[in-house]
Amino acid sequence: MSSIGVRHTELNALFGFAERQLHVVKRYWLWEVVWLFYSLVSVLSIGFLASGLGSLGAAEGAFNLRKAQLYLLIGALLWGYLSLVFMEAAYAIAWERWEGTIEYTFMAPVRRVTHLMGICLFAIGYGLARTFIVLIAAAFMFNLDFSNADIPGALAVLAASTVPLIGLSILTSVLPLLSPQKGEQMSIAVQGFLLLVSGVYYPLSVLPAPMQIAGAASPLTYALEGMRRSLLDGARVPDQVPTIGILLAMGVVMIPLSIWIFTWAENRAKRLGLLKRSG
Repeated sequence: MSSIGVRHTELNALFGFAERQLHVVKRYWLWEVVWLFYSLVSVLSIGFLASGLGSLGAAEGAFNLRKAQLYLLIGALLWGYLSLVFMEAAYAIAWERWEGTIEYTFMAPVRRVTHLMGICLFAIGYGLARTFIVLIAAAFMFNLDFSNADIPGALAVLAASTVPLIGLSILTSVLPLLSPQKGEQMSIAVQGFLLLVSGVYYPLSVLPAPMQIAGAASPLTYALEGMRRSLLDGARVPDQVPTIGILLAMGVVMIPLSIWIFTWAENRAKRLGLLKRSG
């Protein structure tokens, strides 16, 4: 087969895996409504938390309530998007084992990178759509003011953050291969650790030194900082070049490394017979 034919086949497979994830979501759409409601409630609760600070004795003039509200809501929104993407990748492997199709997927004549990128492609699109719905609801509920925001700068950071996010997603999807019984719970533990050290609801300066070091190694930290700089302080695309560079560099390292680790975990699971459906 010519190189053009191979690329065409791989491209079809890439979108095929993304389409398959869409059908999985459609099949369990009631659960997706539940998770959408959970995301909405989580973000709104953060907004109400900021609103409640005014009744807890925060002095006028010394405390900018609206800015604090935006700070927290941006963290909640972006965290909802980022966590959804890498959890979708982890659950894709777990669902395939439950459905009994994972062995067929691993035997399919496509490159593993195509399979994994297809899953991530759907997760990113789905995450953006769900985050947009929650953003509209939060903006309506709290009358958010983005008049000082630089939207192109924020979108540039969001686009750059997608690159290391793909690497994180693939790394997370390894966990169900390592442990069929506890892989999903391990994914939640990783999610909780990233939430703790990435500055979602507070600056890293409030954390102990070891956690600050962990936060500095997390791409989510730079994505959150960059988004807040553009949405709160109006930082433009040229101002975000250092942050974008860090995110892209992390992605260049993380994506090949995560694919290599996934391949190792796949071979291990085949050798130990961990691909069969359990439960």
